[in-house]
Amino acid sequence: MQVNGASEILRVLDRNLSSNPKFLIAGLGVTDPKGVFGTTLGLVDKYGPQRVLETPTSENAMTGVGVGLAISGYRPVMIHQRLDFFLLAMDQVVNSAAKWHFMFGGQQSVPLTIRLITGRGWGQGPTHSQNLHSWFAHIPGLKVVMPSFASEVAALLQASIDDPNPVIFIEDRWIHNLNTEAQDSRIDRPIELGQAAVSHVGSDITVVASGYMTIEALKAVSYLSKRGVSAELIDLRTIKPLDLNSILNSVQKTKNLIVVDAGNEIASFGKEIIANVAIQKHLVLRNAPQLVSLPDVPEPTSYGVIGDYRVSATRIALSILETLSINPPEDLIASLTPPKEDVPDSAFTGPF
Repeated sequence: MQVNGASEILRVLDRNLSSNPKFLIAGLGVTDPKGVFGTTLGLVDKYGPQRVLETPTSENAMTGVGVGLAISGYRPVMIHQRLDFFLLAMDQVVNSAAKWHFMFGGQQSVPLTIRLITGRGWGQGPTHSQNLHSWFAHIPGLKVVMPSFASEVAALLQASIDDPNPVIFIEDRWIHNLNTEAQDSRIDRPIELGQAAVSHVGSDITVVASGYMTIEALKAVSYLSKRGVSAELIDLRTIKPLDLNSILNSVQKTKNLIVVDAGNEIASFGKEIIANVAIQKHLVLRNAPQLVSLPDVPEPTSYGVIGDYRVSATRIALSILETLSINPPEDLIASLTPPKEDVPDSAFTGPF
């Protein structure tokens, strides 16, 4: 039997609501018929509006309520259907939630998980598709989780819920429709936050990615492996804490590095990784590390130009080959480019 990313998230929320009377979820759209991309369907009917709270359109206020509940002994999950809208609540997170444990000498924590949904598609444009994980990683006191696979999203969400301090849990909406076999689900096999995974073993070059970028990178790496290029793919899972040792160990073996980042190039988290590797492994590297990311412009709305803006499997594969001074195969673009540049694959029909 297959399960998808949305159903795995729903299963985690259901299980925690059932087992912990102090656990609750809140957000705009949690009781909507679509249930936040299918991740909260049926929960209000099962547990009632005092455990599954539909909130007003006031992101700052609702996040402040979540911080207060966490301080008071509850373990809430706050849900923002767009990362972009969450920017209205940055004061609550940066100046309260992230600092609380430190300011009170470790005597009190804020066990708050904030689900933020991002991702491109359908011409959503500059204000509905931003990837701002680098912002959150910059703040002391916050952990930042970015699941990549449907099989691991449940375990990573559970680890975030169990953490005693605030966690920013960033879901790309394209992950919700990804499928995995039920027996492969990690829901009952814990994943430690700050523990990366090797998604593809290789020896010629290290590719580091997180979130949906891992899926795009895996397409590129799998394609190249059939053509004699051996790339090792590191799925970060969390960018804070960062499993730098896994990256360094891989680079020690491959001697080359590419980092794939869904954010804009300037001050991106990908450059943070490259800087660390350059500092610690500069004598090992055979070629300059490369970054595959978005240009320093807002995302276009027009379908006519969106393809050039996207971080895709095609761009990743070309960057790998360029680093290794290998000419691209003639079928590369045709093999890796989807029929519609603004949709990841034909099976994806969108969240609405």
